[in-house]
Amino acid sequence: MIGVLVQLAISWILLWFVEKEHLNVLGVIPTKKRISQLSVGIAIAVVCCVGYFILAFEIESKAFKVNPHFTLISLLKGIYWVLNSVLFEELIFRGALLYIAMMRIGEMKASLLSAICFGVYHWFSFGVWGNPVPMIFVFLMTSIWGFMFAMSFVKTKSLYLPIGLHFGWNFVTIIIFSNGPLGGQFLLITGGHAAEGLVSMSVFVFQVFAMPLVVYWYLRFTNQIASSQSSTSSDRQYHQEFVEESSIL
Repeated sequence: MIGVLVQLAISWILLWFVEKEHLNVLGVIPTKKRISQLSVGIAIAVVCCVGYFILAFEIESKAFKVNPHFTLISLLKGIYWVLNSVLFEELIFRGALLYIAMMRIGEMKASLLSAICFGVYHWFSFGVWGNPVPMIFVFLMTSIWGFMFAMSFVKTKSLYLPIGLHFGWNFVTIIIFSNGPLGGQFLLITGGHAAEGLVSMSVFVFQVFAMPLVVYWYLRFTNQIASSQSSTSSDRQYHQEFVEESSIL
């Protein structure tokens, strides 16, 4: 977590010297609304990720069993590792640099730039650099998700939703289904065969687009509620002003 604290310090320095702003523009202070967004993000990611693995296991005829050596200590260490890695990436790609870019080139262009950088970054973190086909698939998935995370920050003015989405997916993938750099965790996968052709492409499409579509609906839904509440508040204010003016007359 020391690295995350260093990132926060660097973020504050960048925001202050470039935009004369403090860390609060990143929405880092916890509030009831932001904790709710964090919880919703984790829930969306968990449901989508579990759905993806169930679909993949059915198609590829894979089975799984509980790892008898997985303990509470293993779980806590796994959560710490996932949370640390998620915070590291979010502070880089959806933190001060994204905010500064938003102020200079606009929200949409900044989000697209963040998404592209997120995709390129995963060429190296996934170790696919130099292999054209894996590079294409990795870039498609991670850049689309990078855009989803960026827009989650833009629309909520906070890092809590993108952190929830990112953490939820990585937790299920790495800790629950043992698909990641930590090796065997809660479930051990056995048997099966690799899907091919259109079937494989269908699984990939589900993996890439399921969560972004749900997040799009969620952001649109919450925006409609906020607009409705704002309109209602304006109507009430207008009515109150009308009543006051009428009483004067």
